[in-house]
Amino acid sequence: MPPPLTARALLDRLVAHPTVSRDSNLALIDEVQDYLTGIGAKVIRVPSPDGTKAALYAHIGPQVAGGVVLSGHTDVVPVDGQAWTTDPFTVVEKDGKLYGRGCCDMKGFDALALWAMALAAEAGVKRPLQIALSYDEEVGCIGAPVMIDHMVSHGLPRADTVLVGEPSMMQVVTGHKGGVGYAVHVRGHEVHSSRITEGVSAVMQAARLIDWANGVNAERMAMVPSDLAAAFDPPFTSAHVGTIHGGTAHNITAKDCRFDLSFRIVPGEDVDDWRARFQQKVRRIEAEMQAVHPDTFITATEYFSLPGLTPEPMGRAEELARRLTGDNGHHVVSYGTEAGQFQERGYSACVVGPGDIAQAHQPDEYITLAQFAAGEAFMRDLVAELAR
Repeated sequence: MPPPLTARALLDRLVAHPTVSRDSNLALIDEVQDYLTGIGAKVIRVPSPDGTKAALYAHIGPQVAGGVVLSGHTDVVPVDGQAWTTDPFTVVEKDGKLYGRGCCDMKGFDALALWAMALAAEAGVKRPLQIALSYDEEVGCIGAPVMIDHMVSHGLPRADTVLVGEPSMMQVVTGHKGGVGYAVHVRGHEVHSSRITEGVSAVMQAARLIDWANGVNAERMAMVPSDLAAAFDPPFTSAHVGTIHGGTAHNITAKDCRFDLSFRIVPGEDVDDWRARFQQKVRRIEAEMQAVHPDTFITATEYFSLPGLTPEPMGRAEELARRLTGDNGHHVVSYGTEAGQFQERGYSACVVGPGDIAQAHQPDEYITLAQFAAGEAFMRDLVAELAR
């Protein structure tokens, strides 16, 4: 039998698959499944509804409950329009760094987790080690829920502890914001702009909703944050519009305008309250539009919803991660991860992984060799813990 692949060799193989969220990840999943089967893991695939992608989870160790899950995602963000100085889908080592799309977010962790599975098989762990690899994390964490539900209800013994390896510089992150996002379509009524009172400009009505989002931010910024929210930066729920498209000419009231609007919601606040508040504003503006012309409307289609991660005092995941890293600091983040989705389904979860989130999604994305080595040390210590 050939010697097991090193973590670095696994990283090379993972990065070589251009698994941008808009594209399939099946070639990567095929290779990972072959690798895990080859080391004796029990592997289960969970196809996407359209069959173009798949998640995967696997188990090494005794067939008993109470194991540890290493959780990562397989998709990466696009490189389009970014000024890379290396091939983004080939790992390049220089100046103490490993460059490549996903090296930081988060194929670096995925490679380390796959390597740890081989270590666990070799060590004969007494407590199981599992790995869970999702798809479509980068477009709203929409691929993980079906996988996690499958993990809860099917075959493999249920683990109780989840370590999500998003880049945290190996610090133990115990809380993050949740979120909900909408694809908004405003349909107006076209007239010559000189007759503006007879028409409904989709762009100008969209601007009212966007300005409402600005008002939400100003209102929340002025409030005294709760104790739970105070740890976050910024310490409040925020609203954001990232893209907008609409209109046909400067002298026509726009027939259509489309934009995205999302909320990053601090733990302790109810996402349903934010849904209701947003929909109330949508319906109010829509009614005023339809008073001018009945064929106008606003649709707001929810395309992602992500629960926050709430700190678990003395939680199993936090306790294990702190013991392995030696980190006793208090860390929360304003971005979302799949940790909240695991926690929502009854797992103890925290975030701990190599790399700096500041490098995520950037041209010439990298993870330092020092952080990758720290991840290797963490995995060795984890396997030793499970082998006792």
